[in-house]
Amino acid sequence: QVLAHNRHTFTTVSQRLLIAVTPAPGGDAPFQAEFLVGNRNVEELLPEAAREMFLQASAGVWERGDLHVINVTSALDRGGRVPLPIEGRREGVYVQVGSHSPFSPCLVSAVSPQSQSRCHRGQRPLASCYDTFAPHFSIRWCNLTLLQVWPSPTTPGPVWGLGVLEDGGDFEPPTEVTPRELLPAFLVTLLVPLAVAVLLCLLLGHLMCCRREGV
Repeated sequence: QVLAHNRHTFTTVSQRLLIAVTPAPGGDAPFQAEFLVGNRNVEELLPEAAREMFLQASAGVWERGDLHVINVTSALDRGGRVPLPIEGRREGVYVQVGSHSPFSPCLVSAVSPQSQSRCHRGQRPLASCYDTFAPHFSIRWCNLTLLQVWPSPTTPGPVWGLGVLEDGGDFEPPTEVTPRELLPAFLVTLLVPLAVAVLLCLLLGHLMCCRREGV
């Protein structure tokens, strides 16, 4: 069930949506990059035309064409602040793009330690390529994240048989267990606490009767 809230009229509508998830034909993309688009809201990047435009801009800096959008998330869901009600302000969108091709030198240089140091000083990170996102998308390059996701090896599951014992002779039950002598352990468990209780009673009686002084 999807709940939608209109920020202008403050109305809320709900709709039940059935989603069928099928694995990708070529498997999950091992190389994934997450961009923060600062001049867009999440609903502006949900249409297919907007995502295709973003993929074309991503192909310019990735230098590859086999890109596809994996996830689109509002920056508000990542702890971002609600923008002021001023024209031109947007909440920001995280767009995750995947590919089977390695990252380009431009993307690698944007997340290098030198670029991170420049970001801490409030400067633009290093980039050895032209920003093909401009002017439609304003990318916050200091928030760029590169991930390499490798598929985990699958372990074979158990092999189920027919539920019938194989022919190998008659069933032989396990050998009998030798009897154990439990009387000493029982006596120790019973007599030791009893002896301690008797000693405590004698000590308490001695203190109460023999150590009292008359008035």
